Amino acid sequence: MIKRGEYAHAAIRHYWIVDLDEPVSLLARRLAEPFGYQDLGEVAGEFVAEESFPVRLRLDELAE
Repeated sequence: MIKRGEYAHAAIRHYWIVDLDEPVSLLARRLAEPFGYQDLGEVAGEFVAEESFPVRLRLDELAE
């Protein structure tokens, strides 16, 4: 929780938490001033984002 607060205070717009336990998942969070981070949802399999840059991650391949 401390790191999240520090990142929000530093105005880091996107914060992703990757859980490498099976199934590999990613929790995407977006800075929502003045409240800190807003959860955008947890995904497994494939993560796709367009903000701040386009990216596509095959999460299931991270466990290999």
